[in-house]
Amino acid sequence: MNPRVLFVSRERFRLPLDGAQKRKWDAVASVVDHRVLAAAAAGSPTRDEHFHLTPPASVLDGARFYLTLPRRIARELRAFRPEAALVQGVHELVAFLTARRLARVGTKAILDVQGDWHEATRLYGSPLRRLLNPLNDGLAPFAVRHADAVRTVSTQTTGLVRALGVEPAATFPSYVDADAFLARPPTPLPEQPRAVFVGVLERYKAFDTLADAWSQAAPRVPTATLHVVGDGTMRDRAQALVGRQTVWSQRLTAEEVAAAMDDSWLVCLPSRSEGLPRVALEAASRGRAIIGGNRAGIPDVVHHEQNGLLVDPDDAGALADALVRLLSDRGLAQTYGAAAWRTGEDWGVTPAEYAAKVRALVDSVLAAG
Repeated sequence: MNPRVLFVSRERFRLPLDGAQKRKWDAVASVVDHRVLAAAAAGSPTRDEHFHLTPPASVLDGARFYLTLPRRIARELRAFRPEAALVQGVHELVAFLTARRLARVGTKAILDVQGDWHEATRLYGSPLRRLLNPLNDGLAPFAVRHADAVRTVSTQTTGLVRALGVEPAATFPSYVDADAFLARPPTPLPEQPRAVFVGVLERYKAFDTLADAWSQAAPRVPTATLHVVGDGTMRDRAQALVGRQTVWSQRLTAEEVAAAMDDSWLVCLPSRSEGLPRVALEAASRGRAIIGGNRAGIPDVVHHEQNGLLVDPDDAGALADALVRLLSDRGLAQTYGAAAWRTGEDWGVTPAEYAAKVRALVDSVLAAG
């Protein structure tokens, strides 16, 4: 009999699941009896057999999510009776520990550390969140030390946890959709040079730096284009670039993202904060050179002057120079792309392999008592 596992995160889902998300959660369903507490995308249903989602709010969406989270978790603990919970994020884990006490159950808490918790109030949301820095920095050590186990995704996140005296129970990357990105060999570079950015249009992704860098780079490579994929609070910066050697897609499926990478010479991910950069892994799986920020978990995947280039995510001039360098040199882009593909082969997993890692982690925590 498969163990019952509750998954808790701030991630947004669109129901019914399709594409990569469906493949991932179908595989998870084959190894655990699962329930997911998270957030719903705009216009999405909020409930099915496995997913119980919070609808988006027009104002104070994040505050509403976190204020109601302990009550929602406590309700699931009583109704679903999970043996373990995989909780993504230190703030979510504090809510879980509160709910576990309210529900008076013995569900094991596994903290899923996907990135640097110090950045939660520094790079996300409005400037007012900076006022929460002391609270945020105090909650994180409490959460890490009170979890029954911790899972990390990269060298950086493992280092954060070990600095608090805790050894991760497991380290493995976030799911990368092998079916969409590794099912076929990389395609040759297209005739025209193009860079693609995939991610939310937010400060932590350094989209502001990319917008400034592209304004500098585009006149120097007049045959090149930039494809922006994503949406967020900096959408006005994307809109301002449209028509200036730039195209913008607000949302693409995993298969469409893979096709967008195939239509490009490189993938640009200048993030200020990443746990393990899924987009970089996807780019590597499609054999594309990567320009990445020299922060957090990106150097785990992007090796400077080998499969791509690393730049300071706050230096628009350096990012512009890197873009011009690769978009002007097809041979170099090909060389880095070939090296990136070998990196992608090392990281890519099938849905079944990812689910097996989750099950092994759960089994080890339950066996520890």
